[in-house]
Amino acid sequence: MTSPLSGKTVIVIGGSSGIGAAVAEAAHARGAQVVLAGRRLSSGSDNGVRSEPVDVTDSASLQRLFEGVGRFDHLVYTSGPSVRAKPLIDTDLHEAQDNFDVKLWGALRAIQLALPFLEAQGSISLTSGQLGRKLVPGQFIKIGINAATEALGKQLAKELAPRRVNVISPGVIDTPAYAGLAQEQRQAMFAKTGGALPVGRVGQAAEVAAGYVLAMENGYMTGSVIDIDGGGLL
Repeated sequence: MTSPLSGKTVIVIGGSSGIGAAVAEAAHARGAQVVLAGRRLSSGSDNGVRSEPVDVTDSASLQRLFEGVGRFDHLVYTSGPSVRAKPLIDTDLHEAQDNFDVKLWGALRAIQLALPFLEAQGSISLTSGQLGRKLVPGQFIKIGINAATEALGKQLAKELAPRRVNVISPGVIDTPAYAGLAQEQRQAMFAKTGGALPVGRVGQAAEVAAGYVLAMENGYMTGSVIDIDGGGLL
C-alpha cells in the first residue's frame, strides 16, 4: 500500500542524530520529501534527504528555513537541550531558561513561523518525554518543559484545526544523547533501566520514529500524547 506520506514534504527540526534522524529516515522510506534541519547541519543532500542549518532560538533563522522550503505538509519538532539533573536550589535559572528556550519556546517559534507555509490538512508533531508525568527529584526542568509541551499540543490541536497537533513522549532511548557517558557506564545504565521496564529493555530510535509516522499518517489523530516508553509510566 502507498503511504499517506508519499509525495508529501516533511520538515524535521532537531534531526542531526538520534530520534530526529530516525524520523527523517522513516518518512523518506515512505516516499516523503524530507528536509532535516538542525544547528549542527549544513545545506546539502544525503540519500535523498535534504539538510539545512537552523537555530531554533533565532526567529530569523527559522524564517529562512521555511521560506527556503516553501509549502509543506508536516512539521516534526525534536529539538531538545542536554539537561543536567539538579535540584532547584543548585540550579542557575539562566541555564534553565536556555533549556526552555530550545525545547518549548523553540517549538512555539517554529510553529508560529511555519503556519503560513503549512498546508491546512497538515500536521505538527512535538516531543515531550515521560518526565512530563513521572516525577523525579532534581528533574524539575525536564518535567516542566515536557508537561508544558503536552499541554501546548492539546491547546494547539484546537486552536490550529484543521491542522493536527500531536505529542510523542519517549522513554529512555538508546541514542547519542547519552554519548557523554563512557561505553561501559552507558550500557550499565541501559541494562539497569531496561531491566526495570515491562518490556525488559530500553528503546531504539526507530521504534520512537514509528510514533511520529503514525501521527503524520493518521488523519483522525489530533491532540494525542503517544507514549513510547516500554511501560515506564506504569
